[in-house]
Amino acid sequence: MKLTLTHDELEDYCSELHESNAAFKSHYPADSFERQPVHTVYGGANLFKAGFAAKLGEVALRTLDTYAPNYHVFARVLDLPGADTLPTNAVELDSLTRALESDPEQVREIKPAAWLAFTVYNRVLKKLRSEPIEDNRIDFEDGYGNRPDDEEDAHAVAAADEVARGMSEEILSPFIGIRVKTFSDECKRRSIRTLDIFLSRLAAQTDGKLPPNFIITLPKVTTPTQVSTCAKILENLEAKLGFARDSLKMEIMIETTQSIINHKGENTVPLLVAAAAGRCRSAIFGTYDYTASCNITAAHQSHTHPACDFARHVLQVSLAGTGITISDGATTSMPIGPHKATGNAALSPQQMDENRAVVHGAWKLHFDNIMHSMRHAYYQGWDLNPGQLPVRYAAVDTFFLSGLQDASARLNAFLNKAAQATLVGNTFDDAATGQGLLNFFLRGMACGAITEREVLATGITLDELRSRSFVRIVTNRTRK
Repeated sequence: MKLTLTHDELEDYCSELHESNAAFKSHYPADSFERQPVHTVYGGANLFKAGFAAKLGEVALRTLDTYAPNYHVFARVLDLPGADTLPTNAVELDSLTRALESDPEQVREIKPAAWLAFTVYNRVLKKLRSEPIEDNRIDFEDGYGNRPDDEEDAHAVAAADEVARGMSEEILSPFIGIRVKTFSDECKRRSIRTLDIFLSRLAAQTDGKLPPNFIITLPKVTTPTQVSTCAKILENLEAKLGFARDSLKMEIMIETTQSIINHKGENTVPLLVAAAAGRCRSAIFGTYDYTASCNITAAHQSHTHPACDFARHVLQVSLAGTGITISDGATTSMPIGPHKATGNAALSPQQMDENRAVVHGAWKLHFDNIMHSMRHAYYQGWDLNPGQLPVRYAAVDTFFLSGLQDASARLNAFLNKAAQATLVGNTFDDAATGQGLLNFFLRGMACGAITEREVLATGITLDELRSRSFVRIVTNRTRK
């Protein structure tokens, strides 16, 4: 076979490509599919106790029992897929419930909507009893406010003591950290002082040990220097307090227009992450501060505003493949009824109805916001109140379980025909879609919504799943 290029020319070209490809991989090592919490619960530092997670779980369970004491009420409130087909007749509903309790998989084939509602509700109950909070942020910023220095100093010490106690008793959430104030001129000294006091006290109490998955949140970041200064502070504190090198990780909050596009017209996100010198683990989008910085009036500030989607997409494409996780913002409408019982006076039926309407409305809004986030591949968000926890877990389970059957069929068809494109139903799949299907299962497993057994039922092996590459799976299968 005739070749025109010489061996040396070929080697030169390949060497050039190798250097370029290596540089690319250093910037984009690939997304991690290790566990990422589905939410972060923010709470004022003045309120934090070691048993915070369990306490909020108890409140969440009471709220769920009060306003959705069974699966069919919860499904209708959230408008789960097929919820309108659930029976309203008490006799029919009782019969369906007994069937679900005795053999849910059989009911699944006949009444998938009932199976989904029943399964989601019971998974929520189990989650609230076993691990109600996945990620907890001890907040010294918006959830705490501006207080006298002596008061904030005392709360920084007390919070560190509670974290140390939680470590000793093993009762902390799986992920935990603190959010300090912004590094603006007005707050920088207070912010650094709180960080110093907290970490100094924690080091003294734990002999230089940190809780698993500990992180420091830097809010309202506007310049790379704010991030690099924080990284320098953390490096200094590590050395002086005995923490392991590079153990103090940080996350940045994207809450201003300048953190998306700077005065030069540059995308600021990669510059902010680079300024952390390898310490940045995640980036968080702050919905309401961002919309305010866009001059959007309060009446139109919402989780789903187009301005927010633009910022989310910039953040997403800037960090895709880098291993830096992304998180979405909060729903600020709280599921808290306007009426509270006082003394021996119980609430009237009308007051109970009014409370129910407020809670159900807030639940539905939160559910819709979470689903909006997940459709945009934001699998983590904020929760601010224990009443939001049932909805968080319901949305995550619904997102993955409602798409499980279709995704399983499509992935199975792909794997059976290896490199060939396939047609399942009326949806045409190609290799890129195959990777998207693989991502669905990887994400679902990472957050606990999809079991290992459900993944293996698609025909994929655990080794193939761990490869995280659909192209690699297809290539290996076609070689056999």
